[in-house]
Order: sequence, then C-alpha cells, then structure tokens
Amino acid sequence: MHRLFISDLHLSEQTPSIETGLNHLITRERGVESLVILGDFFEAWVGDDDDAPLALRTKELLRQVSLAGCEILVCRGNRDFMLGEQFAADIGGTLLADVTAMEIAGAPALVLHGDTLCTDDADYQQFRTLVHSPDWQAEMMEKSIGERRELALQLRALSIDAASNKAEDIMDVNTAAVAKLMSEHNVATIIHGHTHRPARHTLAAGERIVLGDWTDQRGWLLRENGGDLSLEHFSLSH
Repeated sequence: MHRLFISDLHLSEQTPSIETGLNHLITRERGVESLVILGDFFEAWVGDDDDAPLALRTKELLRQVSLAGCEILVCRGNRDFMLGEQFAADIGGTLLADVTAMEIAGAPALVLHGDTLCTDDADYQQFRTLVHSPDWQAEMMEKSIGERRELALQLRALSIDAASNKAEDIMDVNTAAVAKLMSEHNVATIIHGHTHRPARHTLAAGERIVLGDWTDQRGWLLRENGGDLSLEHFSLSH
C-alpha cells in the first residue's frame, strides 16, 4: 500500500499558496493508492452546503483524485468539525470516525485528529463536546450560510484569544490519554495532527507520529510505502 497522511492545511482564501501546494502534491503523487486527511483540512467549514469558491474548488480537486482510483479518507478536526457525510459523498470519499483503527505498514494502528488527546485543556474539551453535539449542529444548520460564516469568524477569534492565554503544554497531548487509547485498542502506532508539532515519538507501547501543519512555505506528510513509514516536509515555494 502506498498511502499519504496529511492534516492541518487550514485551507482558506487567505492561504492561496497552501491551496497551490496541495494541487502540486496531488499532481506529484498520482500513483498514491490512498489519501488520509486527519482534520483541519479547512480553516473553517460551515456545513456541507457551503458554496464558497474555495469549497467548490477543493471538492472538485478531491473528486478528481477519487475518480482516478485513489481512496480518500477524511476525519473532522477542531476547525472543520461540521464536515459531514454529504461532503464525503461529493468527493467520492469516506468520512472517518473520531478515532479509526486501520492496518498501517502491516500492523494495527489508530488515526485521529488529535484534539481529543489534549485532555489537560478542560475549557477546550467542554467547547468540543458542545459543538460536536447533534443538537448544536442541527441548530447551526438552521441558520443561513452567511450567519454561519460570521459565527465561524467569531469562534476563530475567540479560539486565538483563548490560546494566547494558555500554557503550551496544556495544548499538547496528555501522555496518559495516549497510553490509555493505545491500550484500549491494542495498537503500537498512533498517528494524529492538531498540535502542529511534527515528530516521531518512541513510547513504551510503540510509536506516536505527529503530522505537521502547512504554512505558506512548507507542507508535511507521512508516507506509508509497503512496510515503511516516513515523515516528510517539502517546500511550497515552487
């Protein structure tokens, strides 16, 4: 299996170089059999009925990838938590659960966005529970797209303000939460994004691989090629 894992592109109209970099990656990696997107693909997602130009362009790009025979798996992040089944259908992909078990490099592993592992950030976990609730999302979908876009901007501003007042370690994963999840699922490998701290961590139970966030200059991916895994970064400037 030749598979790529990416996360935390935070696509928006304000980051055209990242969108261009994604297009270049898709072109460059045409032989890949599977593309796994582990959350925060979009900086914000106001619902699967979003008809903004960026949403339409990106869905068409992914649909073409799917039509070319590449499997696409997507999970929600803390920015695009309203991604739904219609989005997955539109791109010919599959929407993953918050935590998904799959075979990677010949062994059982878990993939997830990673925000659920940041259990020391109690305020965020409370917010996450709220916005992931079906009732809250149903209430949001009753609003117009314009109202939802305005709310997304407000939530983003509140998030930036809250993060600026938190210690860095609070916003990282809790090691006990990682160990507990791996034990519950009996896996030796866990792959996630969210923290913007790309690295491969050796654990008593195995390995935790953290994907990197994309910037105007650099993108990140984890490549599975047969039994090998490699965490790679690449320039978006050309």
